[in-house]
Amino acid sequence: MKMKRLLLFVFALSLAVAAVAQPPANYYNAANGLTGDRLKSALHNIIKGHTSISYAQIWNAFWSTDNKGNGIVWDMYSDRPNGTPPYTFHLGQDQCGSYNSEGDCYNREHSWPQSWFNNDGTARTDLHHIFATDGWVNNKRDNYAFGEVQSASWTSQNGSKLGSCKTSGFNGTVFEPIDAYKGDFARAIMYMSVRYYTEDSSWGTSDMTNKSVIKPWAIAMLLRWNDLDPVSQKEIDRNNAIYDDYQHNRNPFVDHPEYARMIWDPTWSADEYETPTAPQPDQVIVYDLSGRKLLQSDIRNKESETLQLKNKLQRGCYLIQYIEGNRVIKNEKLLVN
Repeated sequence: MKMKRLLLFVFALSLAVAAVAQPPANYYNAANGLTGDRLKSALHNIIKGHTSISYAQIWNAFWSTDNKGNGIVWDMYSDRPNGTPPYTFHLGQDQCGSYNSEGDCYNREHSWPQSWFNNDGTARTDLHHIFATDGWVNNKRDNYAFGEVQSASWTSQNGSKLGSCKTSGFNGTVFEPIDAYKGDFARAIMYMSVRYYTEDSSWGTSDMTNKSVIKPWAIAMLLRWNDLDPVSQKEIDRNNAIYDDYQHNRNPFVDHPEYARMIWDPTWSADEYETPTAPQPDQVIVYDLSGRKLLQSDIRNKESETLQLKNKLQRGCYLIQYIEGNRVIKNEKLLVN
């Protein structure tokens, strides 16, 4: 198999297969080969017109979508993936109600706040952006944009923060979730932008959005979050539950995280790809277009390394990530034909 202007990657690769969502066969066929607004429009047409549930039904849906196991709420505003959460909620038992402090109860968090879409009925109950979260923390987040905090005015018990924004392009108040869930929220926000594309005439604006369009400073940040926090089994199970049991549509960015750059990254192109010289990464990861991690190399503490793909790749397009520490320093396309 011939590869156009492809580097030979010469390193011992450890195969690592990531959990991959399984959309129905041919679900994304209409999006094949598209980029930019054409891809955005195609995805919108695939996922629009979903089955809407009532606002009250969201509580019941959480048993499928936000159940950590044994009826424990999977609350991204209180969970500590690498440690014991400061408190837990039980589905059906600890619903808000009123609250006076963190840990009192959980409620229905619209990650795309309702004021941004003027309480549009369909978006108001769209499970792909509604999560079970601590009521007090949800109240602190209010309708502030997601962002990266320079100076925190308030910090939750799991490390989520409210404060002044350090993200380039915006300097107002933002809410920052912990790193482990930044990708989850990024993919939820991107879903909303695509799902309600051209259906947003009554929507308003926010620090992060103009109707359903995500502002440039915010989409640049969300693309980074999408890269740094890959799709988890939690998201896959949630996507499947919403599709199978409730709305019968999917979040394309959980199934295909690479769609994010294919829509919003102007450097992405379906043209012939020439691999540039990589920076000095700690790791190199190769993904296929289903979002599955095919190959991963840990080349930390090596002064120089020639890279080679361990196995021949099938014809198609791939995404290569160069990682330094916990930061993606470059994303590149790889076209094999």
